[in-house]
Amino acid sequence: MAEAPPSLLSVCIDALTQQLLRPCDDDLLPCIYDLPSHLLDTLITRLPPLALRTFHHHLPFDEEGFSHDDSTKKRKRARDWNLNSAWQRLFQLRWPDRVKQIHRTDWEQLYWETHLQDCLDEAVEVALIPSFTGYIGDIQISDSILKYIGFVGNTNHSTCDHSKLSYHCLQFGSHVSCLGLQNVLCTAETSVLLRECKLQSLVLRCIRSKEQIDGLCKLLAQHCRTLTSLEFVHCALSTDFINAIFGSLVIERVQKHGIQHLSIIATSFLEPCTVSLPSGLVSFLSSGRSLCSLKLSENHHGWTFAKDLFVTLLNLSSGISVLDLSRNRISGWLFYYRRSLSGSHLSFGNGKSLKLLRVLNLRENNLGKDDVQHLRYALEHVPNLEELDISDNSIEDEGIRNLIPYFVGASETCPRITCLKLENCDLSCVGVNLLLHYLSTFKGPLKSLSIAENYLGRQVVEALGNFFHTPIEVLDIAGIGLGSDGFQELQSLIKEEIKLVKINISKNRGGTETAKFLSKLLSQAPQLVDVNAACNLMPIESLAIICCALKFAKVWQMLVI
Repeated sequence: MAEAPPSLLSVCIDALTQQLLRPCDDDLLPCIYDLPSHLLDTLITRLPPLALRTFHHHLPFDEEGFSHDDSTKKRKRARDWNLNSAWQRLFQLRWPDRVKQIHRTDWEQLYWETHLQDCLDEAVEVALIPSFTGYIGDIQISDSILKYIGFVGNTNHSTCDHSKLSYHCLQFGSHVSCLGLQNVLCTAETSVLLRECKLQSLVLRCIRSKEQIDGLCKLLAQHCRTLTSLEFVHCALSTDFINAIFGSLVIERVQKHGIQHLSIIATSFLEPCTVSLPSGLVSFLSSGRSLCSLKLSENHHGWTFAKDLFVTLLNLSSGISVLDLSRNRISGWLFYYRRSLSGSHLSFGNGKSLKLLRVLNLRENNLGKDDVQHLRYALEHVPNLEELDISDNSIEDEGIRNLIPYFVGASETCPRITCLKLENCDLSCVGVNLLLHYLSTFKGPLKSLSIAENYLGRQVVEALGNFFHTPIEVLDIAGIGLGSDGFQELQSLIKEEIKLVKINISKNRGGTETAKFLSKLLSQAPQLVDVNAACNLMPIESLAIICCALKFAKVWQMLVI
């Protein structure tokens, strides 16, 4: 059966699309804008990204953001043209898996930013080939990417070669504020290619050579007035490299930088900055009044590095609210922390960074019970702390006993801690029962607790049952060894409505009793939306119990079994 011929409207729209893909025609665009609204709406939904960009950027808006619709004799705001919805649809067609992760309003900006990132990632694959000796800007973009934006085949639509990386950098760079760059792209040429960008966030990977550092410094200096977030991953940094990098971020005349978030992750700090704080980093921390988040994670820092960092932080004029020192080796640092706070160091520092600290992550730092005792003293000088993570440290029950006085003494002053993580800390039911007892009477705003991956057994059930009836909203008790008997006892202790929103009970080998517990929990937790019950050895007949409970559940979004 022969296909039906295209409608006249489709033929006209296809013809207009081809015209919009060519260099801008000053006579054509006004004629398109004069089309009736219903035809314009249809045209907008059919245009590929490159044509929509031409249509969008030449709309005749006045100073107040209005355009004139001749067909209705009315003024229309930019948002009334449904352009943002059209960009959102194009983004969803190209990257369907990313849409749910995004809460944005300017979909055009996000579209071209993501497009350019794809082009750069593809260019990396070519530039990494040992035989590559050409210019990065001359790297050819594949047809699979070009077809998404409206270029089909090898038709040359302009005097510029649209198949080259340089074309995409210069054409769409003005939309870009966030980028990730591999080491091979850190060259002087790249700073020229990205000159149209207004970079606010930059992620850099595998920077290791002086040539790469020199290219990176030019890029940083070029965007130092707009950059607010900088992240290094899997790099190798010497003292000279660090001094050069952070020196390039300083804005001339004011001798300050505008970085708000600095992350250095899984990076090798070469001698001597493995054990001591590089002068360039000290200068950077001291000259940034806007710095609010510092992450130095998985870099194998020792306790002397942490000690020097602490002394620097005590004297900052900025207020860091997030400090992440996870996955290092800083055992013993907290002793110096306590001695400094009670000694002379606090007298010459204003301690502002401590007073404004909201999030402290010390996960996997080889901390012991004595470190927790010193930490508890330090926490008394951090009045605004909201999240504390000391997971993956062997603090044992003695460490919990050292931490408990913080909560007991703080009940009267209502500390702001809302999230506490104690995963895999070699705790027993004795220490956790004691902790839950004090937390059940804690007057602070604790909303989230994780004691996962500590083998506690069913002996912790009674304390858990009492804790369920506190204002707790997020609870992680995965892998604590409840077993079927533990779940059976726990469900009998839930006798009234609880405020849980999210719970993880996975890896407890509860069998059918897990399903029965879930049934009881869903009936008594009206706000529960997220449950992880995986790896509990539930037999097939458990599904009937869970399905029945879900029918009567008031709210639920995610259930993992």
